[in-house]
Amino acid sequence: MLQFFRSEIMTTAQIIARHIATLPEDAQREVLDFVKFLESKLQSGGESEGDAGWSEFSLASAMRGLEEEPSPYTLADLKESFR
Repeated sequence: MLQFFRSEIMTTAQIIARHIATLPEDAQREVLDFVKFLESKLQSGGESEGDAGWSEFSLASAMRGLEEEPSPYTLADLKESFR
C-alpha cells in the first residue's frame, strides 16, 4: 500500500519506520515486542493461540522492568502478617 507522507510516496513500512525512529528506546522495544507477537500470531494461525499469545505479551509488557525493582516488603513484613 502506498501513501503520501510530506509530498513523498511511501510504503506503510516506511511510514512506520519514520514514526518509530522518533520514539524513545523503551517505546521502540515495546513496538518490537508487538511486532514479534503479530508474527507469532500469523505463523500459528490459531485464534485461541493468538489470545494466549496476546495475554502473555500484555503481561510481559506490563511487568517490564519490575523484576529489577526492589520489593517494598521484607521478610519481617511476612512474619508479622502470620503472627
